[in-house]
Amino acid sequence: MSDTPAPQSDESTHPHATDLESLVGEWLTVPDAAERIGVSLSHVRQLIADREVLAARIGERRVTAVPAKFFDETGPRPELRGTFTVLADGGMGDDEIIAWLYTPDATLPVEGAPIDAMLAGYKTEIRRRAQELAF
Repeated sequence: MSDTPAPQSDESTHPHATDLESLVGEWLTVPDAAERIGVSLSHVRQLIADREVLAARIGERRVTAVPAKFFDETGPRPELRGTFTVLADGGMGDDEIIAWLYTPDATLPVEGAPIDAMLAGYKTEIRRRAQELAF
């Protein structure tokens, strides 16, 4: 007997997806990322598989997308990979890592979120904070 109603939308099955999508703001789909850095779609997929960048499923169609700040003009920002590793070793999943990097923190040396501090040159400070989360 199936009296259970079917989910109305992806938000009901993935409530954090919409929050993550709005927290990050600017996302690049795989084709958009490939165009931005001038590489093939398969290269962008390989960057995701190699954890050079992290991706999440966003939007109504649940497309794979990468936060735009994870790339500069030439490709993935190199300072991010080690931070991804530290946070993952601390038990965070990809969506949680993205959320942590984009959650505003008033105690940072620059205004904004850890991603903003990292891009402003505070990689060591952000990695130190990430390591603290693991313990």
